[in-house]
Amino acid sequence: MFENFETHRITAGDVEIACVAAGTGEPILMLHGFPQTMALWARIAPGLVARGYRVVCADLRGYGASSKPPAQPDLSNYGFRAMAADQAELMCVLGHERFHLVGHDRGARTAYRMTLDYPDKVASVTLMDIVPTAVMLTDLRKDVAHSYWHWFFLSQPAPFPERMIEADPDFFFESCLFGWGAAGPEDFDADQLAAYRKAWRDPATIAGFCNDYRATLTVDLEDDLSGSGRRITAPALILYGASGAMAKQYDLPATWVDRCTVMEASAIVGGHFFADSRPDEVVERVAAFLASHPLQSC
Repeated sequence: MFENFETHRITAGDVEIACVAAGTGEPILMLHGFPQTMALWARIAPGLVARGYRVVCADLRGYGASSKPPAQPDLSNYGFRAMAADQAELMCVLGHERFHLVGHDRGARTAYRMTLDYPDKVASVTLMDIVPTAVMLTDLRKDVAHSYWHWFFLSQPAPFPERMIEADPDFFFESCLFGWGAAGPEDFDADQLAAYRKAWRDPATIAGFCNDYRATLTVDLEDDLSGSGRRITAPALILYGASGAMAKQYDLPATWVDRCTVMEASAIVGGHFFADSRPDEVVERVAAFLASHPLQSC
């Protein structure tokens, strides 16, 4: 996996962030979501490298091979602001002061926070299959809560969700992968799925997942509400699964239009994990968007 990519482990503040990188040209930082790792991009990153980009794929703190520190009492070290700071420092250490940003799920929420906290660093941003956190949690309808029940389970106080998941992590996490609309085992590459399983069987990773979601219902929501009215200044591409839970519950582009200055939106066949099931289409959509918004003109 990630053949011909360099492997790095970069110190960023109080954590070490694992990443891979390859290619030359304008830099792109790619951030995965739950319950995955940077392996999400294994069939997408090479396509972007082939189109002339320098691609960096990183594990979020608490995930994959990155550090999994104990949660602070206020959970701020697992908020998207902390995750965004990690990744901004990662790119700085790698020599990229300004870059394109691509995120799916939790990685997209981290990317959104980065566009607000580090606007001078982000040349463009692609957000995959999320609605804003504040929308999710302040307009919480029954059908949304039923579809996204894991937000509220994972955020319960430790060690309740950790102990429950550790009893059979494959069953729990595969129910997420295969249960969020239009996806089954056949939609996932075997090597990528093996990488996800290896990561989520680690109790420290399970704790990291839970701390991530605990922070969302506290510090992340507060951060988003306190920044109400701020817009992403970089060009933004909103991609979403046409059959995914979010597309069924929301007019997904409409949830972002007031948060963006320049925005494009497009649906891709599939559910929440369309990046796994349709990697070639993701490469084409992202490459076309980046070609329209080169770094030097942003």
